[in-house]
Amino acid sequence: MFEGPIYGFKKQHMYEQCPHCGLKFEIEPGYFYAAMYVSYAFSVAEVVSLGLATAFFTRSESPWMYIAVLFLAIIIFAPFNLRYSRLVLLHYLSPKVVYNPRFESELEK
Repeated sequence: MFEGPIYGFKKQHMYEQCPHCGLKFEIEPGYFYAAMYVSYAFSVAEVVSLGLATAFFTRSESPWMYIAVLFLAIIIFAPFNLRYSRLVLLHYLSPKVVYNPRFESELEK
């Protein structure tokens, strides 16, 4: 679905259509705005789990420790959240996108 590596200096680019089967990824205009909510859920889960892990392992009471750890986590996981929130949205919330395993064998004929 995406062109190029997940981490890099280039802007992340999503194909408009699948290069293999030609499926149009954006089903309707603004379809992936809903992926922001999925990305938000990912971010909350990451921040809560890393906050608890930081508290458990460091036993620190300094808010700056938590701010630094959580800020770094948000920056590091942002490309991951962008890509996988769109994948989750397409996989679970879209009845129009269906993978047909026989499609590959039909292409070869």
